[in-house]
Amino acid sequence: MRNLKEQQAVLLELLHEFDRVCKNNHISYVMFCGSALGAVRHNGIIPWDDDLDVSMLRSDYERFLKVAPNELNEQYYLQAEGSAHWMMNFSKLRKNNTTYLEKFHPKDKQMHQGIYIDIFPCDNASDKEWIRKMQFYASRVVLAKSLWKRGYETNSVKKKLFMGLCSILPEKPFKKLSMMKNKSDSQYVQTFLACTSKYRRGVYDRTWFTETTEVAFEDMIVPISAHYDALLTKLYGDYMQIPSEEDRKIKEHAILIDTERNYTEYENYRNGMVWDVYTRNIH
Repeated sequence: MRNLKEQQAVLLELLHEFDRVCKNNHISYVMFCGSALGAVRHNGIIPWDDDLDVSMLRSDYERFLKVAPNELNEQYYLQAEGSAHWMMNFSKLRKNNTTYLEKFHPKDKQMHQGIYIDIFPCDNASDKEWIRKMQFYASRVVLAKSLWKRGYETNSVKKKLFMGLCSILPEKPFKKLSMMKNKSDSQYVQTFLACTSKYRRGVYDRTWFTETTEVAFEDMIVPISAHYDALLTKLYGDYMQIPSEEDRKIKEHAILIDTERNYTEYENYRNGMVWDVYTRNIH
């Protein structure tokens, strides 16, 4: 049975480990999306939230992926972008001997399925809007290819057709355009490959990620954008307004969560199961 408080305790534990590795290696990151909102509005995880997000500029992200495997405590597993059994374009830090079965049937049966926090890369964005839009459209191709490989399930015929078409396209040119690694002096950055479904919500001024401040987050101190007001306003509007109980909705990704047992103990759990694929918004 899902126990939100127990799950949140594991998320915080994962954040502590992530933060430790970053500090030991002078790697910068910021709390992001709903986790940044929680940091500012609740000084911690949003009470009804069930995930945790951090974001890093691509250079810091790649350094983290390089050093973390040798520094992480054995209780944790880095599901790194580009690694075996993980095909998405962001990374996750998972806790071993836990279970987080999401609402899809993974094509790769060896994929780690423990409780996790998301680690999103933030890439360069062109100073020219028409090129930024090309970056966004290129990222949609890359994302669709990744979701196809992962086994993403949807009731949308349009999405199924788009993923099928993208699955036969080459990834390299689209990903290169999306990332634009040679534009590190641009004014803007973007999270198209990580967690953005809409163009406008995924483009930010670079200073929103390079200029940070620290705030309390549960029992620790974490970095957030020094421009958090502009960032959170862009993402959530009047973000300090506490939603009513009826509106406290989250993205429920999982069909089963267990903070004490390994996901391998649930290998047959999905057999014969059918569920609706749905998405709810965090606010």
